[in-house]
Amino acid sequence: MIREYDEILNAIIRARLVAIIRGVPRNKIEGIVEALISGGVRILEFTFEHNKEDYLEENADKIRRTVEQYGEQVIVGCGTALYSHEVETAYSAGARLVISPNVNVDVIRRTKEFGMVSMPGAFSATEIVSAWDAGADIVKLFPAGELGLGYVKAIRGPLCHIPMSAVGGVMPETVADFLDAGVEVLGVGGQLILRNAVKTNDFSAIERRALAFTDAIAGWEDAHWNER
Repeated sequence: MIREYDEILNAIIRARLVAIIRGVPRNKIEGIVEALISGGVRILEFTFEHNKEDYLEENADKIRRTVEQYGEQVIVGCGTALYSHEVETAYSAGARLVISPNVNVDVIRRTKEFGMVSMPGAFSATEIVSAWDAGADIVKLFPAGELGLGYVKAIRGPLCHIPMSAVGGVMPETVADFLDAGVEVLGVGGQLILRNAVKTNDFSAIERRALAFTDAIAGWEDAHWNER
């Protein structure tokens, strides 16, 4: 089943959580994805690892296998997309979401040409507006943990019309704080895909961690039900 752009964007905003899968061997992907699904996580980001010679082929393979096996249950995207040819590779593999750490207008425009959801990373008000004007769907505040909640709240003031996500510093205990600050989506990597659990194949630990995040989001939504 091929999902339409609007359906994908709405699903991402409803889910409020993107799992960042970085530095994971191919033979661990199935266990991690199944643990995330069991924990209620439905949006997956497979990052390009530019320090590897075969990074394009490796990430495309991870995306393709996941889409083929779990495509009905998840939305798969690529992360750390720095160049437009990486967008093309990810799209061909089945990705429908493109996430970057920076604002590259060519990457944003190529993403939109393919009908994919665009989530570039930005640091300043100028970068956020530039990304939005170029066609971004959601602008990723990065690194949100180092910027701090005060910065997130301050930047949301004049730019509240631009949907934003936060990546960095997000834990189950801080989910409500970031959502209260006004971001639409949270991106989580190492706090969700636990390194030691991956190393020891303790996928149940990743499932429990996923549940901690999705429960925190559900709890926040329940508390804000009347505001919808």
